[in-house]
Amino acid sequence: MVTTGPPARRSAVLRMLVVAVALAGALFGGAVPASAHAALTGSTPAQGSVVDRAPEQVALTFSEGVAMGDDSIRVLDPHGKRVDRGKLRNLCSGATVKYGTGLPPGLGNGTYTVAWQAVSADSHPVSGAFTFSVGAPSKSSAAVPQQEAGGGLVGALYGIARCLAYAGFVLMAGGAAFVVACRPAAALVRSVQRLVVQGWALLTGTTVAMLLLRTPYTGSGDLADVFDLGGLQQVLLTKPGAALVSRLLLLAAAALFVAVLFGAFARAHEPAGAGGTTDAERETGAVDPAEEARRRKDLTFGLGIGGVIVATGLAATWAMAEHASTGLQPAVAMPVDVLHLLAVAAWLGGLATLLVSLYWGPPVERTAVRRFSRIAFGSVVVLAATGVYQSWRQVGTWSALTGTAYGRLLLLKVGLVAVLVGIAWVSRRWTARLGEARAAEAGGTAAATDAADVADAAQEAGEPVERQSAKAAGKATGKAAAGAPAASSTATATATATAASPDPDPAPASEETPDTDPEVAPDPDTEPEPSTDPDPTRAAQLARQQAALRSARTKRLRDADPERLGLRRSVLAEASVAVVLLVVTTVLTATEPARTEAAVQAASGGQSTASNQPQVLTVPFDTGGPHGKGTARVDLDPGRSGNANELRLRLSDPSGKAMDVPEVKVSFTQKAKKLGPLPVVPRHTGTGHWRASGVQLPVPGQWQLSLLVRTSDIDQVTEIRNVKIG
Repeated sequence: MVTTGPPARRSAVLRMLVVAVALAGALFGGAVPASAHAALTGSTPAQGSVVDRAPEQVALTFSEGVAMGDDSIRVLDPHGKRVDRGKLRNLCSGATVKYGTGLPPGLGNGTYTVAWQAVSADSHPVSGAFTFSVGAPSKSSAAVPQQEAGGGLVGALYGIARCLAYAGFVLMAGGAAFVVACRPAAALVRSVQRLVVQGWALLTGTTVAMLLLRTPYTGSGDLADVFDLGGLQQVLLTKPGAALVSRLLLLAAAALFVAVLFGAFARAHEPAGAGGTTDAERETGAVDPAEEARRRKDLTFGLGIGGVIVATGLAATWAMAEHASTGLQPAVAMPVDVLHLLAVAAWLGGLATLLVSLYWGPPVERTAVRRFSRIAFGSVVVLAATGVYQSWRQVGTWSALTGTAYGRLLLLKVGLVAVLVGIAWVSRRWTARLGEARAAEAGGTAAATDAADVADAAQEAGEPVERQSAKAAGKATGKAAAGAPAASSTATATATATAASPDPDPAPASEETPDTDPEVAPDPDTEPEPSTDPDPTRAAQLARQQAALRSARTKRLRDADPERLGLRRSVLAEASVAVVLLVVTTVLTATEPARTEAAVQAASGGQSTASNQPQVLTVPFDTGGPHGKGTARVDLDPGRSGNANELRLRLSDPSGKAMDVPEVKVSFTQKAKKLGPLPVVPRHTGTGHWRASGVQLPVPGQWQLSLLVRTSDIDQVTEIRNVKIG
């Protein structure tokens, strides 16, 4: 069998793209769930506080607008029973975002847990919990929820859908823009058609998936709730739900746009004799060339205007529901965000379309590449301008660039864009050296290589090389005639047909005369005639050889042009970096803006909201002796440095029953600043329970908690866990 070239090329491209996706996954696989965007900046009572008598209500203050319901704030007594009134109180005033829930009179002393959950104005769910005590802290308190909103499997699926939605928009909008503005002939290329249609299908599918996942994503976190029709109805009433429904309606219009693009627009740009206007129709005046040009111009103009409207509307569905819709200057930020998304689509989507055109389509014209190069340059300028504004709006200070997760991700994105621009500069150099592929040269090259191709096939098929060489000569003559200018092509084709055919009457000049020599094989670029060979195995072998020869010739013609080969490789490198850049951008939109994080830290005395929570650790242990297995639960409240923390420890056996042991020890160590170990001596307060008050940790940061459990004179174990102290 003959080994063909393009499948190997295709596998190489796919391997590079898979490597890029794997790299992105390795870098950002732990980025889900999304970080909080609206943050808790204060509460009444304050977290960790001890009040003399039970308050009338619990009130929470947030950094930006949130959506909450009656079950968004729950207050649990020391035994885990819900004690709030179950009705949300809107306490907002001016720029202050504040909500609360009432408490009944007569609450007893003890430690109460407040668990809250909300949806921030930029569509991301946020949640948290804290404790306060009435009279004095109690020996027990309700368990603090371990999974934050938007986490788990549902959060991971939602994050993947968001990333794929961006990718679908980029491929569909950017691919269509490339066809209309850079290379109308690409509307006839099957690989380009597949790319744009698959982009539309990907965006549509992920939008439906996100709409169904909104209920569990912002609520229970249970994947089965995607079938909750009542929850879906509530989602449709929210701003993110309205944005997703609007996106689906716009995608219906986009489907019509794609149908016209690859239907009427593609037919209008078909070359003569390929299903469009024929040479005979032009010569007889059946079609006015001016009218045909006007029709193409009208189609291009209509698709251009319609495409811009649809793409702008789709981009606005992101802007109206995410970062740009809240915070500083939303009226300016939303149009800027739309421009940013459109520039990304025009650049990266056009890049992907150019890539598939270079690898799986006919040779790309130099003029098309140069048009795209100009559009890409304009897109980079727009990205730079809008990116500077968005960075100032979301970061605010230079120190936040390195001191926050958002700032560090932004620096990484800027670095990737710089790499992408550098590779694009290399591509521009290849474009400058690119020459137009002339039909005569292409035909001559194909004719020159046919003889070698057929000889190779003849050796495999067992056919005499001399006979196949005669076929190659006939094919070479036809190829040379097809590649010449129109007048000489007609004369050459007529002369060749006259010499090869016993019929003395010449064929009309405007029609291609078939070669009647029974020894001349059909052109492999056309569909083969039905085989008359009675041996089906022989017929199948010849068909495979013919397909292999066509593929091998296409590969040789492409690789024979070093400029186009270099351009393909540089564009492939650009596309690989663009995949990683797209993932970074998706993670960045799911990260708390640096300006918000700085404001929350300022409101909480320099402590981050992530660490401004009671710390709860569950530590399994096994001392190796009899009755040596169990689980330790460690509560450190309020979990802050510079405060007198209270440590509560509970040990239970595998059945969950409280168990006593001869000895337990706890210590804290911070290796970064060479502090510790700082020992804590808990006192035994009951079966399986220990407590220590006044635990002082001098500085915030990552501490190591060391727990020693001894179950007999010789059986003991030490478990170490990390704990974040604010």
